[in-house]
Amino acid sequence: MIKVLIADDQELIRQSLQIVLDSKENLQVTDAVWNGQEVIRSVRENAPDIILMDIRMPKMDGVQCTKIIKENHPEIKIIILTTFDDDEFVYDALKYGASGYLLKGVSMDGLVDAIETVYSGRAMINPDVATKVVRLFSRMAQGDYTIKVADNAVAELTKAEWKIIREVEKGSSNKEIAEELFLSEGTVRNYLSTILNKLQLRDRTQLAIWAVQSTKAGT
Repeated sequence: MIKVLIADDQELIRQSLQIVLDSKENLQVTDAVWNGQEVIRSVRENAPDIILMDIRMPKMDGVQCTKIIKENHPEIKIIILTTFDDDEFVYDALKYGASGYLLKGVSMDGLVDAIETVYSGRAMINPDVATKVVRLFSRMAQGDYTIKVADNAVAELTKAEWKIIREVEKGSSNKEIAEELFLSEGTVRNYLSTILNKLQLRDRTQLAIWAVQSTKAGT
């Protein structure tokens, strides 16, 4: 059972999400709150596995809340609910360890899939915001947010793994990578798992940022 905390300042959205998610056999909504301070309280009381985090909330926004939660509960996965106007917020949420980025208005099937994907330890980025996120990766690569990987770990990467990494750098989904490289999606997932283990990176987000930084550095 995946325990989900909903955080959104719009009551209709909270109620709708709770009704839909509670109807799924493998999901349980532990709470539905309207601001970041309530998220922190609810995390202490209910220990959710996943937080669906609205990025714009009163008292404490989703970015600040993400930072606090990941510092104190790194095992909790956070999916940011965003809009096309939230570039700077998404940039900061990436830095602080969010694992998923979905546009508000995503289908319920898409949302459930994202929850299951992030729960399994992978990252989930809505295809509609993938290009935007890649631009944010580039900004990170030029700034002070650096992902460090040991040289000996990089040296162990195979040519096939580098092909996967370059596709992740572009913001490609597993399905797109599979089509581009003529692989199955399962094979792509296995490659990604191996790559993350070799480089000792937390998730796909860190891998994408590191890949951009490696390109800038001429690796």
